[in-house]
Amino acid sequence: MAKIIVALGGNALGETAEEQLKRAELASKAIADLIEGNNKVVLVHGNGPQVGQIRLAFEESSRQGATPLIPFAECTAMSQGYIGYHLQQAIDEELVARGHDSIPVVAMLTQVVVDKDDPAFAKPTKPIGGFFDEATAAALAAQTGELYREDSGRGWRRVVPSPKPVDIYEKITLRTLVDANQVVIACGGGGIPVVYSGKRYHGVDAVIDKDFAAAKLAELVDADVLLILTSVDRVCIDFNTPSQRALEHITLAEARAYIEQGQFSAGSMLPKIEAACSFVAANPGKTAIIGSLEKAAQAIVGTSGTRIS
Repeated sequence: MAKIIVALGGNALGETAEEQLKRAELASKAIADLIEGNNKVVLVHGNGPQVGQIRLAFEESSRQGATPLIPFAECTAMSQGYIGYHLQQAIDEELVARGHDSIPVVAMLTQVVVDKDDPAFAKPTKPIGGFFDEATAAALAAQTGELYREDSGRGWRRVVPSPKPVDIYEKITLRTLVDANQVVIACGGGGIPVVYSGKRYHGVDAVIDKDFAAAKLAELVDADVLLILTSVDRVCIDFNTPSQRALEHITLAEARAYIEQGQFSAGSMLPKIEAACSFVAANPGKTAIIGSLEKAAQAIVGTSGTRIS
């Protein structure tokens, strides 16, 4: 029996609640396939589109004077709640349909600890929330003290830090649930970012990369495999060139060499490769796999996906 941490991107869950329900059904089939392969599974999901929508709704309401602007950590918690709810229902229904009604499925709010001195706090890079023209962004920056930057020609957006995860507050609970053979949905959107200060943990305005959060979770629950699901069956080098080549199995050293060569895009594959490398480096003998949602079960047995070990 393998203990598998599955990282599922927020974009894979669609843009609306209705679309998310349908996408959750697809994800549930992949998770059920893994469970039927006699594996323990923890699911980590992204929240990029969803948390942006939540933040935008509060921004609009705040400008109209209807409600106060909610801190970003609370927005992440909200997205964890409703995405986890959809995934929990879908996975439970799929397991029951397959005759596995005795397997509990639980979604839990998860606080991920970051270092308050992480250099990322001095260089906010992660865009969140709505798009504004330059004048509106400047006014909002002056009013709130928040930082806004132009985003790929689409307008100006608020940017927040993206620190690396160092611990998970609920790790003891997570280990207990996993050891009890429950299917756990945790660290949604990379987790609610918190720092320790004044004898307690405080939420901070930041976004933790969900793949790095999944790697940290895999380390803390002693997982055998980190499975990062994306839109492609295998990682490729020389992408979109005549010499493009799909990778089936690479070593940690080879993965790092490809990173140094600039083989992977910073906005898509690079963080997945880096997270996979961080898990393998911290857990010698363990394996990270990057593959597609549709072929998750095949990736585990080695007939699809890119394995890093």
